[in-house]
Amino acid sequence: MSDDPRQAAERYRLDRELRDAGLAPEPAEPTGPARGSTAAERAAFVETSIQQAIRRGEFDNLPGAGKPLDLSTSHDPDWWIRRKIETEQLTGLGPPALTLRVEHKEMADRLDAIAHEAEVREAVDDFNRRVIEARRQLQGGPPVVTPTVDVDAEVAAWIERRRAREEAAAVAAPPPRRRWFRRGR
Repeated sequence: MSDDPRQAAERYRLDRELRDAGLAPEPAEPTGPARGSTAAERAAFVETSIQQAIRRGEFDNLPGAGKPLDLSTSHDPDWWIRRKIETEQLTGLGPPALTLRVEHKEMADRLDAIAHEAEVREAVDDFNRRVIEARRQLQGGPPVVTPTVDVDAEVAAWIERRRAREEAAAVAAPPPRRRWFRRGR
């Protein structure tokens, strides 16, 4: 429908002329609550509309039907952000205190993906720098309780893990195959 009052008036005149000529049916009862109706009348109209929709089966097979509502958490205005982070498995988002804690817990795996000792030292130095910087910030949020990491100890642990992986790979690798024949020259 249009909001233009001139079009609405013209539509009304045309409908009245068609009714007077017998070419259009009489207008039916209004389907919605009247404009000047009371709150009780509007609530009754809404309730009957819902009951009719239930009888027609319009609420059948809705997503989430039969599943319990998650009311365990208190009111959180950022619930949709948390749900998106969980479903998309996004990392690196949130206050520094939490991201640094997660990074500290996963540090061994992250360092094992690095190939050179100098890069491992650089990564640990960068982590320590970010921890110290987060402790200095007064932006609110949870306190930063993540400890700094000893660079030499992490490099030694990285070397030991790398050596163990190489030994395991050497044991698991099959011996090289020998050729049964040589091609003639």
